[in-house]
Amino acid sequence: MRTAIIAGEGRLPAALAAGMAEPPLVAAMDGSAPEGLTVDLRFRVERLVPFLRALERDGVGQVIFAGAVTRPRLDPALLDEATASLLPRLMAAMAAGDDATLRVVIELFEESGFSVVGVEAIAPALLPGAGVLAGSVSPHDEADAARAAAIVAALGAVDVGQGAVVAQGLCLAVEALPGTDAMLAEVAGIGALRPDPARGRGLFYKAAKPGQDRRIDLPTIGPETLRGVAAAGLGGVAFEAGSVICLDLPEMVRLAGGLGLFLWARG
Repeated sequence: MRTAIIAGEGRLPAALAAGMAEPPLVAAMDGSAPEGLTVDLRFRVERLVPFLRALERDGVGQVIFAGAVTRPRLDPALLDEATASLLPRLMAAMAAGDDATLRVVIELFEESGFSVVGVEAIAPALLPGAGVLAGSVSPHDEADAARAAAIVAALGAVDVGQGAVVAQGLCLAVEALPGTDAMLAEVAGIGALRPDPARGRGLFYKAAKPGQDRRIDLPTIGPETLRGVAAAGLGGVAFEAGSVICLDLPEMVRLAGGLGLFLWARG
């Protein structure tokens, strides 16, 4: 049974492909360019059913979704009849939010006979278990992480974001559609509202949404995240153990040490 990676932007698709025993088929939506991979098959949402049939013809039985994807603008003129019949279902899901959209996407692939697997089934090492991976965590950090975890859980319940920045119990920013990098850049520009760093520099926290399907859209952090955290003047990164993908963990640990940050997989 051949595996296909439905690849979005970033380094995750290549990281998954590198750990597979057999080379996967790499499929990507028009406009997406996964780093370090050659795309075998391009598709558009308006031609979803022909794409599913093409995967079947290529011997694919299992798919994994990996990488960031921007919501496409649909062109009704490109719809084929079979895909058009699915459009009301897709549009209703898109109106309900990202989580609802991804659940319907998984359902459509499964209804077409494909098994949908998650990162932990292919590359479990990308999801670190509990422990302090770099630096040290103070009681102030523990309190900020607990506060941030509660905020992220509340956001996730309404399908908004997977991250937050907290310092001394104060929420400085939450992650929304622009993403992690934009949020950290915003924190870097905060002036008078920021608490005295001598009493705790604060942290960036990342976690999966409560109840989300773990086969798709698990949060991801990497070396660039740590650079953004340092530029924002924070003390480190905490994340939900076993639920956050870490790209190039050895480099993240090395970089955290060099930047004076802690890196904590919070159990």
